[in-house]
Amino acid sequence: MIRQDIEEKREYFINKTIGVLMGGLSEEREISIKSGLSVKKALDERGYKAVAIDVDRDIAKRLIEEKIEVAFVALHGRYGEDGLIQGLLEMMHIPYTGSGVLTSAICMNKVAAKVFFEHHRIPTPPYRVINDGTLGEPPFDPPLIVKPASQGSTIGVSLVTDRLYYHEAVREALEHDDTVIVERFMEGRELTVAILGDTIFPIVEILPKEEIYNFRAKYMKGEADFKVPALLKMEEEEEIKAIAYRAYAGLGCRGGARVDVILTYDGKPYVLEVNTVPGMTETSLFPMAAASAGVGYAALVESILFDAGLKGC
Repeated sequence: MIRQDIEEKREYFINKTIGVLMGGLSEEREISIKSGLSVKKALDERGYKAVAIDVDRDIAKRLIEEKIEVAFVALHGRYGEDGLIQGLLEMMHIPYTGSGVLTSAICMNKVAAKVFFEHHRIPTPPYRVINDGTLGEPPFDPPLIVKPASQGSTIGVSLVTDRLYYHEAVREALEHDDTVIVERFMEGRELTVAILGDTIFPIVEILPKEEIYNFRAKYMKGEADFKVPALLKMEEEEEIKAIAYRAYAGLGCRGGARVDVILTYDGKPYVLEVNTVPGMTETSLFPMAAASAGVGYAALVESILFDAGLKGC
């Protein structure tokens, strides 16, 4: 974005009342509050009129009372990342950050996202869907991943290394969702690609201290190490970024999103999922990737804000 465009955007948004939507009703509420408060602080530092909005079932009334003109979506999980809040904002004609209704819904539902990846020949790990509550036998030999279809932050996710624990993992996932995905575990390097519009930030490699990058590792300091930029061969980096951007653009993502990828030890990348409202806490991967490209936290928040708008469906 050239300087003149930046100044024009800033002049437009500086006079708007910006509601930072956080908290919400999902199991990721506490993380969302941390993201939202960090975003509000950054907006305050840049001179914007930002209002912290703790989202509950009276959100429409609160938006009207606070005279919110633009919404910065910092909600994670159900009701905030799945197209529902986006649909409400569209109906209320309030411009908002991030992806639109349909894109948000598809990305949040891992089954729908998998169907999209397969249709567009974006490599993704083999999987099976359980949506009738039956346990049965594992569709793949361990190791395998069992996860709820519509949760984030690895909530309800299990790595099964022995068939004896498969049913326990499925039951755990079913506590969080009526539909469960069983995915073949791809051994390799865990990577994530942060994208903001046409900008692809340096790839981050995640080195969890446990077997998988779980909720604890994501949000507690010292539970994982990171390499940014990831040490990759040039052709590997180019292929991973190309696949990640195909997923981002093909799904119709807008603003900031993060594409999670596994690079197997034989050099094959597989897209795991696309996060349309990536975490914005002090330990989150999206701002980490941006910082490695020289984009500070407040500047990143401002850039995300500048893309706010109505997206239709």
